[in-house]
Amino acid sequence: MSSDAVGTTSLKSSAHVKAAGWGRGLSTLLRITRMNLRHPGQAALAIGSTIAAVILQVLIPQLLGDAIDQTKVVLGGGATGAAAEQALWVPALLLLAASTLRGLFTMAQNYFAEAVGHHVAYELRLAFYDKVQRLSFSFHDRVHSGDLITLGILDLDGVRMYFSTALVRLLLLTMLIGIGGYRMISTDTLLGLMALSFVPFVAWRSSITQVKLRAIWLNLQERLSVLGRVMEENLAGIRVVRAFSAQAYEMAKFDRASKTALEVAHQQVDVYVPNTSAMTLAFFLAMGLVLWLGCNKVIVGQISVGTLTMFLAFMTILQMPVRQIGLMVNGFARAYTCGSRLFGLLDQDNTIRDVPTARPLEIGEGTLRFDNVSFAYPGTGNRAVLENVTFCARRGETIAIVGPPGSGKSTIAHLIPRFYDVTGGAIMLDGQDIRGVTLATLRKAVAVVQQDAFLFTTTIENNIAYGDPWAKEQRIERASESAQLHNYILDLPAGYKTVVGERGTSLSGGQRQRLTIARTMMLRPSVVIFDDSTAAIDAATEQRIRLAIRRFAKDRVTIIIAHRLSSLKHADRILFVDNGKIVERGTHQELLAKQGRYKALHDLQLRPGDDIVTKYRGAP
Repeated sequence: MSSDAVGTTSLKSSAHVKAAGWGRGLSTLLRITRMNLRHPGQAALAIGSTIAAVILQVLIPQLLGDAIDQTKVVLGGGATGAAAEQALWVPALLLLAASTLRGLFTMAQNYFAEAVGHHVAYELRLAFYDKVQRLSFSFHDRVHSGDLITLGILDLDGVRMYFSTALVRLLLLTMLIGIGGYRMISTDTLLGLMALSFVPFVAWRSSITQVKLRAIWLNLQERLSVLGRVMEENLAGIRVVRAFSAQAYEMAKFDRASKTALEVAHQQVDVYVPNTSAMTLAFFLAMGLVLWLGCNKVIVGQISVGTLTMFLAFMTILQMPVRQIGLMVNGFARAYTCGSRLFGLLDQDNTIRDVPTARPLEIGEGTLRFDNVSFAYPGTGNRAVLENVTFCARRGETIAIVGPPGSGKSTIAHLIPRFYDVTGGAIMLDGQDIRGVTLATLRKAVAVVQQDAFLFTTTIENNIAYGDPWAKEQRIERASESAQLHNYILDLPAGYKTVVGERGTSLSGGQRQRLTIARTMMLRPSVVIFDDSTAAIDAATEQRIRLAIRRFAKDRVTIIIAHRLSSLKHADRILFVDNGKIVERGTHQELLAKQGRYKALHDLQLRPGDDIVTKYRGAP
């Protein structure tokens, strides 16, 4: 598979952003601006420091011009030695004071502008992480985790830099040109217009550059997302890569993704550098015209040397901001593209959420009921995974679900805690439709031990107590005893304080599954679901765990999904599911007596044969 194929759905395509146009772009930038202004103290200090720095910056050419004219007057008046030196002290000190204050205010501008950006980044980081925690399973089914990591790091950083690199810089340049231009035009109209003649050209090129960079930035972010997906997938499956000696293949895949991102980065440079160079050239041409015309005016006595010096000094001051116009335009373009992607996630509608009238779940008898439940996964063309599934389970009962792979067993488990919403029928807990109760109380009442035994990189104790971090040690130990893990933990050098590796890789598959079972037994749910959670455990240990689960199940509904029928014999009722429908139901003995699909599966596990396989699969 090529690197371009890695992952699932992109968060926002280039075509979508291009179609959004200027209106959407302005809306995104205004939204980021409002976020920055939510820190009025630091934003005001940054803006105030910018204004003060600009005023001092514009004042310096005037002071310099006055100093030159005064020097000419002093020297022309015949003053020498101490008298001439004394006459020059005042303008020199004024220039030094203005330059020093300008430097201090510029430093304050940079500090507070960066502070505003980092505060916004902090808020966005929390909002992003909170949104990722709340988005439904169907969203995470579509979007690759590598995309989300890129979004939460690179795109968020693009938004963070907007205030300092774009907004404050725009204010700085606008004020420099506005105030300085007014002073120059009011001093000499023709010379002032020549000094500002580069501004229309720069504005035109900046607009063109922004449009181009906006699309390129989005494309680059998408390429970097692909790169992140490739890296994340490789790190997650590094043992498979090593086991199959596929390092060369993975390196080639990563190289292709890197080259694609590099090509887009080159496009960005190809747009940015020529346009910035053209804008700088326009500035120097304007400066040359000012120098030529100004010298002629000095010769004929229309302006003084100090006035010409003021014009040239002002244009020299403008040189650096003009060169930074490209960076400013880049900042706006990046903020737009990154903000569009980031806000696209933050504004994502969560399909699984509390309805406005949701009430806390109230558990009485603890009865679970499936009433003609049908379900189709989003984006699958409404192809039903479950059809008209109906059953009831009361407190103290154990319901076992069995069937061939892909029959819908795990889907039933995922619907009970509302990982997905049913598309037909209803799931009831004590007569309450689970769509009408709060998610927090529902998921406190329903616990799922999933097939994927995921562990966090922390101590064994913390992994077991994840659902109740303040649980006492005795309760944690009892849960691990029920999961047949306690003795193993005691043999470890650090006992329950032992830190498991990333994803629990320092434990065997069976040990990881037992730890997740212990994590569930720590809680007191009304419904507990074991979704093939003992597949990696040996038969003897599984039998001991089953005995513990039976004691655990006395005052709650227990649903067990498994392939080994030895795990299900004790169930009060067994449901055989195929193609999303319950085709057989009854106790172990009743189903054996029916001589149907369950009996075929039973015989297949005892004595495999082609004729039994055919019967199990439902063929005539």
